[in-house]
Amino acid sequence: MSWHAVHVHHVRIMIMRIHMSKLGNSEVLAGAINGRKVLAKLLELAEKEPTAPEQVFLDFAGVTVATASFLRETVLAYRDTVRRRRSNFYPVVANANQVVEDELKVLVSSDADVLMLCHLDGKGQPRQPRLLGKLDPKQRLTFDLVQKRKETDAAELMREYRDTEGVKQTAWNNRLSALANMGLVVELSEGRAKRYRPLFTES
Repeated sequence: MSWHAVHVHHVRIMIMRIHMSKLGNSEVLAGAINGRKVLAKLLELAEKEPTAPEQVFLDFAGVTVATASFLRETVLAYRDTVRRRRSNFYPVVANANQVVEDELKVLVSSDADVLMLCHLDGKGQPRQPRLLGKLDPKQRLTFDLVQKRKETDAAELMREYRDTEGVKQTAWNNRLSALANMGLVVELSEGRAKRYRPLFTES
């Protein structure tokens, strides 16, 4: 595991990188039982809650094969666990080869789910972030608006898009919250209010 920091809009964001081949002690990661063992290790690393948003890169570099049963018990279960507790951890799958990505694609397709993927360059910086899976049209619109506006909330989206979308603030809030639950946008608490920003920004 390694750490480094980036600065986005004057906010320091810590990044944790977890090498999955080392955590699983193999370049072949298979089976639900093994997946649950690795999940336990992942959750141990996430015991200390950060005070600011942190990207957690599940780095599959060096992993030649990861089965769907393993990935369900690690990647999806880890993402769901940390996001369910409204954590500042935001898991991202990094450096997955085509075999691993194909297995992930099967999972997200069957569960109507979406994951964030990227590559990490030689300096550990994220490149080419992208979604794996398909958001429904309303979620996709909301996701794109967060990317466009850089930071926003439900009230702003309702005011600006009232004439074209005709969506109430509660509906915008539900969409934004759902995206945060999937770890696709960052949720920021400001008292009782919540604002949202992209998980990745253009450099």
